[in-house]
Amino acid sequence: MKALRKFFDNIKPSFEEGGKLHAFRSLYEGFESFAFVPHTTSRRGSVNVHDAFDSKRLMSFVVIALVPALLFGCYNIGYQNAAAAGKLAEASFWGMFFYGFLALLPKLIVSYVVGLGIEFTVAQWKKEEIAEGYLVSGIIIPLIIPINTPLWMLALAVAFAVIFAKEIFGGTGMNIFNVALITRAFLFFSYPSVMTGDCSVWVCADQICGLGYTAMPDALTAATPLGDAALESFAGYDCETVKNAIIGLIPGSVGETSVIAIGLGGLLLLFTGVASWKTMLSVFVGGAATGYLLQATGATQIEWWHHLVIGGFAFGAVFMATDPVTSARTECGKYIYGLLIGFVAVLVRVLNPGFPEGMMLAILLMNLFAPLIDYIFVSRNISKRAKRATK
Repeated sequence: MKALRKFFDNIKPSFEEGGKLHAFRSLYEGFESFAFVPHTTSRRGSVNVHDAFDSKRLMSFVVIALVPALLFGCYNIGYQNAAAAGKLAEASFWGMFFYGFLALLPKLIVSYVVGLGIEFTVAQWKKEEIAEGYLVSGIIIPLIIPINTPLWMLALAVAFAVIFAKEIFGGTGMNIFNVALITRAFLFFSYPSVMTGDCSVWVCADQICGLGYTAMPDALTAATPLGDAALESFAGYDCETVKNAIIGLIPGSVGETSVIAIGLGGLLLLFTGVASWKTMLSVFVGGAATGYLLQATGATQIEWWHHLVIGGFAFGAVFMATDPVTSARTECGKYIYGLLIGFVAVLVRVLNPGFPEGMMLAILLMNLFAPLIDYIFVSRNISKRAKRATK
């Protein structure tokens, strides 16, 4: 680390005012603050809280929490391809994993190159430091889209989301909507044939040999449990299928299939205090209660807890509903915010088969109402304090 610190110190003069590379100062500051905790503090006269745990460290914890879902998603890509090709018995664990990794890697590269490229450009244009928010969005986006999504579609969706859902509002910390979900929504409404629940396909156009199996077909399609849920067929699933849904050995978006992997990441977020347990718990409670009521009234035959383990419900509750920028920030507001997300997600799933994945719409809708929820609770507290002061 000392050698790296010395390297940054040696090249710093070139990026300062008057240096040869001053035009790229934002780029330098972005990499430096990512590698080391900034040692600068506020010099203004107002009261400030000084803490070495900056937002880049916080984002790093979220990325680490996403690793279990990412790694299992890589394995599941290969597993689903091998199963669909009838070569599951011939495929090795590492063969399936590396097959999925090589399929996912281009998505990760495109996501970061396009997203960070836009952020670097905007930061340099505005002469500001590079925001760190896309560090998390860049890895979440490939995990919530089908693996067969063309790279050009992904690049277009990322560019749209970063520009119109983030930078136009002022950048990190100012955006109203979750950037990753706006990317998915753009793809969902612009290219529904790619994002539909009945066509979450696990496809790699080129055959990858030497990874435990060969001659994989160019296109494989499979109905996901989420698509089936919209058709009420999930109600008849046996224990083995439910177990696979919890483990994650089912078709679906890369990072959303394994409840266990998502749970491991969620535990890390809760242990480090990065995510709010109030929001996370409320989403599950709201979804479970709504599913139970709809089942009890005969609106659906699906068990209430099935909604919590299929589709993107668990992933959304753990990693996107808890986004500190776009979620409710008041302590009581977090309960209401989470409950409404769970309620809307299950309601959309059951009552509107045309949108089998209600989690995306639920979170985006509540992103819009989060400031109103906070305003109501803040106003209520101010009113109570004013009344106590007059007594």
